[in-house]
Amino acid sequence: MESIQITCMIVDDEPMAVNLVESYVEKTPYLTLKKKCNSAIEAMQFLNTEKVDLLFLDIQMPDLTGIEFSKMLPKHSRVIFTTAFDQYALEGFKVEALDYLLKPFDYAEFLTAANKALEWFSLVKGNTQPSIVSDEKEFLFVKSEYKQLRIKLADVQYFEGLKDYIKIWIKDNPKPILTLMSLKSLEEELPNSNFMRVHRSFIVSLKYVEVIERSQIIINKQRITVSEQYKSRFLEYINDNSLNS
Repeated sequence: MESIQITCMIVDDEPMAVNLVESYVEKTPYLTLKKKCNSAIEAMQFLNTEKVDLLFLDIQMPDLTGIEFSKMLPKHSRVIFTTAFDQYALEGFKVEALDYLLKPFDYAEFLTAANKALEWFSLVKGNTQPSIVSDEKEFLFVKSEYKQLRIKLADVQYFEGLKDYIKIWIKDNPKPILTLMSLKSLEEELPNSNFMRVHRSFIVSLKYVEVIERSQIIINKQRITVSEQYKSRFLEYINDNSLNS
């Protein structure tokens, strides 16, 4: 991890804020500052010819906000938002920012955010994909409301896909956990001995399947339809376990 170098850019229309973040970058061995910009327009022009890994990006700026600009960035660039306003947290979550620093922040807070970037780029530059499931296949790590949550897979009843989000329904928890993730990427990580996709919008924990009624699974009073695409595999599982019971 120590050998990774992260190129970065500071984008903020407040000179004092730029100077503060610059001083923090200089204290952080794995960060290399490539550019300071006072507007998103200036930053965009620089990125047309240069590659930058990480942007420390203010949100409220003239002409083009940090949120708007972040949606235009190349896929390899990541963002840590720096702002004096906490009402943008949800928007930052939607654009998959690595972190969200609320001004005024000190070096300890900055370093915590920078370390998240170090972890991310260590995985990417090491040509490995970040796994959301532990090696032991016992826990699921997800980001929800700017927190990394460790969820015990044994407690998950089912996953429900909603466009770019997933609802994670957990035993004895009346409200689901919402995280920005695709159901397809999640399915690839889950142990298939315990979880099965039964619908384009649902992956169920097999141990929580209480009742099967016609083409519907009932889990904690929730009815989940088994679609034609996944029906044969699910029926095979049911038949195999019926023979063994």
